[in-house]
Amino acid sequence: MAREDKGKCWSRKKTFTVLGLVFIAGLVFAGLFNMALHETNTMEFCTSCHSMQTNLREYKETVHYKNASGVRAVCSDCHVPKAFFPKMVAKIMAYKDVLHEILGTLDTPEKYEAHRWEMANEVWAKMKATNSRECRSCHDFSQMDLSEQDRSARKRHARAVDEGKTCIDCHKGIAHEEPDEPDDDEEDE
Repeated sequence: MAREDKGKCWSRKKTFTVLGLVFIAGLVFAGLFNMALHETNTMEFCTSCHSMQTNLREYKETVHYKNASGVRAVCSDCHVPKAFFPKMVAKIMAYKDVLHEILGTLDTPEKYEAHRWEMANEVWAKMKATNSRECRSCHDFSQMDLSEQDRSARKRHARAVDEGKTCIDCHKGIAHEEPDEPDDDEEDE
């Protein structure tokens, strides 16, 4: 074999070795990234911050936490989209929660209550803008058996479908205490 051929063969081997290492590194990164996404979607992670204890206490009193069917929704079921790109946007936007934890913006019940209306409206606006996408991953009008619902729910759900309403239009305060709208004088302060 000529020296030139040996050089080409050696070059190809290096190329395949580098490509193989890049591929393996990519697999390791993807696996670790997926593990991190999974871990940051757990209720334990979401409620590990001191400021989330108010949310956790309220949530434990709702049907989303404890119910006859034994099905439990966790924080990420309602607050993190399932689709990859919307999920990444939500994860990036979660920086503000970490920032407020670090700054101590919500570290007392009084501070939390002072910001509750604003925080709730941010979540409601996001849910409204996405047609309650996260709610609909479990609650879909097309899958509801309206005949099994009580008369009031049956009537309201049928009307909601006809009027193009989204879940959050009627179900604010379903998993967390619904805040009172502040008085106009409180907002001016």
